[in-house]
Amino acid sequence: MPVTIEEKIESRQSTTGQNASVDLVYTVRGTDDDLVVKSTADTNSPHDYDGLEKQSIHIEPIGPELWEATVRYGMPGGSNAPPPETGESSFSFDTGGGTQHITQSLQTVGGYAAAGMTAPDFQGAIGVSQSSIEGVDITVPVYQFGETHYIDDSAVTLAYRGTLFNLTGKVNAGAFKGLNPGECLFLGASGSKRGQGDWEITFRFAASPNRTGMTVGSIPGVDKKGWEYIWVRYADVEDTAALVIVKKPVAVYVEKVYDEGDFAALGIGT
Repeated sequence: MPVTIEEKIESRQSTTGQNASVDLVYTVRGTDDDLVVKSTADTNSPHDYDGLEKQSIHIEPIGPELWEATVRYGMPGGSNAPPPETGESSFSFDTGGGTQHITQSLQTVGGYAAAGMTAPDFQGAIGVSQSSIEGVDITVPVYQFGETHYIDDSAVTLAYRGTLFNLTGKVNAGAFKGLNPGECLFLGASGSKRGQGDWEITFRFAASPNRTGMTVGSIPGVDKKGWEYIWVRYADVEDTAALVIVKKPVAVYVEKVYDEGDFAALGIGT
């Protein structure tokens, strides 16, 4: 009697969410050999299903030459998946918002004054008082990403660990992971030796875009690399329309606060 397999009507019960899973349930007929049943279920079930990967096959005898086989699918990298091999890698990222204190707006869209008076023009300065520029805290996008690599023990030498230490807190001197020079900051790496004799090392980065041709107040043509620091000097200037002395930006400074590094030395590609 030939071995046959047929999916049952109650198949494809599934769970969504963080521990998503789905079970494909089959009836296998024509053999009493459990190994043949497992092989038949494996061969005749998809390698992956709905973004989930095949993780286990459970079989149960129902009667003579009659079996029920359940093929379970789960999240990639789940507890039933084999551990990563040396040379493999995984990736993660986060674009959650951060905060930044600014003293200049992108644009003043309105200024309103009491009757008979003119609102002073502060050229985008925010929260101007008689003695200071208070500014405001805003939410800004923060792009952080990480890569976990499984590296052969022979490559993780004292010199290599020293390279990781020396590159921490530096920005990329050359193009790296799709980012232009100056846009990527290396936040550091953490690693541990696995039982397989290799190292699991996670590399962490943050990205900030380069900007060119910015205008601050009445000062055009300001260029700033991603992780350079920009600040504005203000001075008392007469506003002839409002007939008052106001604080306006009179100089913009772009400061280098991180050294560059050759991220190719990390050994994880560029």
